[in-house]
Amino acid sequence: MGGDSVRLDGNTLVLPGEVGVRFIRTLRLPEQGTHPLPPGLGEFPVRRVADYADSVPPEWAARGGVMLPMYLREAMWLSFSSKEPAALQIGVGKVCAVSGKPWSDRLARDPQNYVVLPRQPWLDGINSGKGTIRQFVAVPLGLGATVEGQVTGEETWGGIQLQNFALNDLELARWRKAEEERREQAARARYGSSDNVWLAGASGAMPPPAAPAFGAAPPAPGGHPSASLPRKRQAGALGLGVGGTMRQEIYQDERPLAEWSAERAGRVFVHLVTPPDWRRITGEAAPPSPVDRAAYTAANLPWFDYFDSDATDLAPADPLANVVPVGDWLGDDHEPWQPPTPGQVHHLGDKQGKPVEDGDW
Repeated sequence: MGGDSVRLDGNTLVLPGEVGVRFIRTLRLPEQGTHPLPPGLGEFPVRRVADYADSVPPEWAARGGVMLPMYLREAMWLSFSSKEPAALQIGVGKVCAVSGKPWSDRLARDPQNYVVLPRQPWLDGINSGKGTIRQFVAVPLGLGATVEGQVTGEETWGGIQLQNFALNDLELARWRKAEEERREQAARARYGSSDNVWLAGASGAMPPPAAPAFGAAPPAPGGHPSASLPRKRQAGALGLGVGGTMRQEIYQDERPLAEWSAERAGRVFVHLVTPPDWRRITGEAAPPSPVDRAAYTAANLPWFDYFDSDATDLAPADPLANVVPVGDWLGDDHEPWQPPTPGQVHHLGDKQGKPVEDGDW
């Protein structure tokens, strides 16, 4: 399906099926140790490439999609939302962030090359260990520091690639029917009898409770080098390398693969831009530089742990196991690190916009 089915609502990419993806600024973790989830520090601004066709590189215009600015070594995480079941593929330089395999136009199960929505609330990095990920960190193309460069030996694409699949028609109809029945039962239980279901709305459906927002205000107590690598450098282009390790699960799909549609619903290319090039292309200033980690921790602001007791975590992705952090390429990280106190870590879990044009990529 063409990229005209993807739209940009504010800074949120919305893929067909109302699959939402937001790009969140965050603290960059130290490259040693394993850490809780860092907080969100606001959204990256996202703009359509088509709106700046005269000022972006020709290859960007050909690929279409959207763009956002990142500082060197800045970290990000992706926030997901979906009203219905969806399978979302995430590529970093067209290397699957979940399986470590080359980008594919089809879903795969062995190994799994997608995340399942809405169960997967976010993704902070590549699948690198049992119950852990390595944080997404921005680096320039041409140094070999990207996941793309380390896995494939080339740096051609950069950026982030997104592609989603819905359930097939039969399974989607079954899911919708079951969901309607579940909501009707919940409404009856809440209001005591079917005579009062009208209080929940014309359909009897109650909206699901809102999940705690990762990176939002803290919840109430008890809640949430390859020297031979071709040095092809695209002006202003960035890719994603890896930073520190954090505790985060990537959930195994519990559905048979055949229940998903064989045809993608939509796809979009996300270009990552340096702040100077962002200003040159858009005329806008990039957001302020990332917040100092020590200052954040000293201010007693929250960190997060998330656990879903009913979900199964994917096994580590073998192709991603040997990806080394950006510090091995760019030099030591001299930013001071002050670990959060136990009281700062909050436990979560079991307790219309403009269309975005797609191009050739």
